[in-house]
Amino acid sequence: MPGVRWNGGMATEFALTELTARYARAVDRREAATLATLFDPDATFVLPPALTGTGAATELHGSDALASAVVDAVTHLHSTRHVVHQQVLDVDGSTASGETYCTAHHIYSGRNGFRDNRIALRYHDRYVLGDSGWRFARRELIVDFSEDVPVTVPD
Repeated sequence: MPGVRWNGGMATEFALTELTARYARAVDRREAATLATLFDPDATFVLPPALTGTGAATELHGSDALASAVVDAVTHLHSTRHVVHQQVLDVDGSTASGETYCTAHHIYSGRNGFRDNRIALRYHDRYVLGDSGWRFARRELIVDFSEDVPVTVPD
């Protein structure tokens, strides 16, 4: 296929797909320590204006700081569920880049019951392979659209 460069093989593809799934699970479980292990120590995380409310993108730096910030951003919610969809990867030795699609469900208590602020988003990712495996070197979140709907949360 034109424009496609794939040098990684199935093991690399699986490792990068699993990395994104582990990220989603760590956010949903509010596990900052686990989240930090998924990022290179010098990693950057870019949040769009749509989520920061500042009118400009915000960059977080360092695995511990960005993991804490991500978990802090969802702790006020009843629950979250990040569903990872397709992923397109470009692997070149010990580095890779990719785009990952995700639907983020943010469940919160509204005036008339629970609501789900669903966000269709994409991550533009850069990965690095180190001694402990693949890690995020940079993760940029892009919001495509969102909707807010009532949901039922079991007791």
